[in-house]
Amino acid sequence: MAATRSFRVLPGFGLSLGYTLTWLSVIVLIPLVAVFLKAGSLGLDHFIAAVSSPRVLASYRLTFGASLIAALINTVFGLMLAWALVRYSFPGKRLVDALVDLPFALPTAVAGIALTALYAKNGWVGKLLEPLGIQVAFTPLGVLIALIFIGLPFVVRTVQPILEDLDTEYEEAAVSLGANRWQAFLHVVFPTVLPALLTGFAMAFARAVGEYGSVIFIAGNIPLVSEITPLMIITKLEQYDYAGATAIAVVMLLISFVLLLVINGLQAWTAKRTGRER
Repeated sequence: MAATRSFRVLPGFGLSLGYTLTWLSVIVLIPLVAVFLKAGSLGLDHFIAAVSSPRVLASYRLTFGASLIAALINTVFGLMLAWALVRYSFPGKRLVDALVDLPFALPTAVAGIALTALYAKNGWVGKLLEPLGIQVAFTPLGVLIALIFIGLPFVVRTVQPILEDLDTEYEEAAVSLGANRWQAFLHVVFPTVLPALLTGFAMAFARAVGEYGSVIFIAGNIPLVSEITPLMIITKLEQYDYAGATAIAVVMLLISFVLLLVINGLQAWTAKRTGRER
């Protein structure tokens, strides 16, 4: 019998996989290994001292705390904005839809300068908040606002296609069976968009954790108050403390990986529970 040959639908799988793994190693794996090796050159005692000083711990609390809060806020209001863009027609809708992508196109330093100009004591918004005793610029609140600004598009653009594909007939059927609008949303719409919503949350959180340009201007960079962890890494690098900078980077990497792993696990569990597992 002649030997049978198996044909793949996509030719060149081995070659494509080889190129993919090579580029993945060069761009991702090798730099990560280098970071861990450089941090490991400190030794355990020096490593712990480098990543647990009061100033560094304060930056962890601000960076991860503000990132989580910003991602949660963006999840709520991103869903509302995506819902309005998909389900309603109103004057200026195309302009609003285009403005959602502004943080993607705007250089982060420009965003930081613009937010600082708006929320400073003499800014358009800051001078209105000053009589109320609310100071935004050069405080942790300013950091939070900057992170909300840069993270909102991730939630909107992740949820929006799901809402566009969702047929309104399911909601109408639920209402015809006696459900009110809130019950129809909670039991029909929300389970459908929840996996995408969790994805948007994870993306907004990941972007916020590593954000630098739009935050340093409005933060004020006050030690133990408004210093973010990426700034601490830059400070260590400027002092030629490369091992100390990579040690802090390793901590950020591990914490971010664990949080994103939990979020992805929750997303997979939700998709399985709702019958939308891929």
